[in-house]
Amino acid sequence: MDKATSRLSPPETPRSFGFYVDGRYIDAGNREMAVRNSPGHGVPVTKLVKCTPADVDMAVASARKAFDDRRWSGLSGADRAAVLLKAAEVLRERAEEVAYWETLENGKPISQARAEVGGCVGMFEYAAGLARSLHGDTFNNTGDGAMALVTREPVGVVGVITPWNFPFLILCERVPYILASGNTMVAKPSEVTSATTLLLAEILTEAGLPQGVFNVVTGAGSTVGQAMLEHMQIDMLSFTGSTAVGRAVVEAAGKSNFKKLGLELGGKNPQIVFADADLEDAADGVAFGIAFNTGQCCVSGSRLIVERSIADKFGKLVADKLAKARIGDPLDETTQIGAITTDAQNSTILHYIAKGQDEGATLMSGGTAPDHGGGQFIEPTVFTDVTPDMAIAREEIFGPVLTILPFDTMEEAIAMANDTEYGLAASVWSKNIDKAMTVSRQVQAGRFWVNTTLAGGPEIPIGGFKASGWGREAGIYGVEEYTQVKSVFIEFGKRDHWIS
Repeated sequence: MDKATSRLSPPETPRSFGFYVDGRYIDAGNREMAVRNSPGHGVPVTKLVKCTPADVDMAVASARKAFDDRRWSGLSGADRAAVLLKAAEVLRERAEEVAYWETLENGKPISQARAEVGGCVGMFEYAAGLARSLHGDTFNNTGDGAMALVTREPVGVVGVITPWNFPFLILCERVPYILASGNTMVAKPSEVTSATTLLLAEILTEAGLPQGVFNVVTGAGSTVGQAMLEHMQIDMLSFTGSTAVGRAVVEAAGKSNFKKLGLELGGKNPQIVFADADLEDAADGVAFGIAFNTGQCCVSGSRLIVERSIADKFGKLVADKLAKARIGDPLDETTQIGAITTDAQNSTILHYIAKGQDEGATLMSGGTAPDHGGGQFIEPTVFTDVTPDMAIAREEIFGPVLTILPFDTMEEAIAMANDTEYGLAASVWSKNIDKAMTVSRQVQAGRFWVNTTLAGGPEIPIGGFKASGWGREAGIYGVEEYTQVKSVFIEFGKRDHWIS
């Protein structure tokens, strides 16, 4: 799998994986196995274990023992940082392997997968610095006979449930920060994209992470994920997925041990374009914002809110851009838009495209499912004549479907942007800094971009407002999210007795 290879291809036979507990693979044994077909090629590529609730118990017990005996949390920040830096080094060495299996299971273009893995290297490097700099506070204003400390301590055993759209990227937006703060972990990837999470387990072990600190169970959310939600020995759970499932996560956590939750959920994200924007740049950004990862992106810019005076012209610019995007074999170096990851999602997107037309919207471009000799693909789709009450304008489609809604005033644009239960991300395109900053302050979103979209780095926290989630990942906020604050009040000298 040399990057210089002219054309990569799927494996001749699917690769089998066990699950990962206490620093080693555990074979399937008599457990069922699931075969994953590549969504871009329609051929089997991996075989994965369908773990059971008993396997979850085993993984959690391993993580609990590793936390309680302090083999990781008891290390200095410098020692934890050394392991994270080594993990970054090993990941860089194995980047092509990780990108290859990410592409096979997910269907995203290999060039995109490589870029994402490269970004994940940076997350481990940045988190290593945070492991050394994490600190609390002192209060020396309590009088001569006392002082107070505020410490940050790791939460304990953290469960992480990740989705299929960015299997490795979303994992790495969490794992290095969780480890930096001294926690131990049990990860459950989506049952259709588990390979790269297991590869990360290998990488962390090779980097010197103690046994039991990072464990991986594979299988369905309805069994393995539910067992994690209800587990009394998991102290915090990070879930990334739909808002509907997020509500069920909150309910399950409340019925178990009131575990702390981090939730990154759905979005119906606006891209606001003013007439004074650089329209060529904005058109390219809007096209990227809806078509990147075939629109299977929680921060995808699926609502184009554009100033009425340029709406027709700008809509055509975006449609022309999207028509030039290269759709095809995800293993082809030149592909920009890959396959739809699951059969169910493919059907959902096509359903919304049909529903938009039934509701009276005009299909401006796209909307078809091209044949690329295997796999499942959908052309980027643009709708005009959309009203805010239409399902395609209100519901998260999770596919490359863009709706165009015109506005007349800045106040109207802001109101339209906020007219949603979600608040995950938003963009504004304008060369007027006063206008751009006013919009950025008033639009309700956890991530906001000005004259760009889907940009950032390991320093920048991510998360949502409203029904888009709780908490923040990445950056120093992502380390602090996985800590608990303890107040320590210390008196010294002779006590003034209460009972004389």
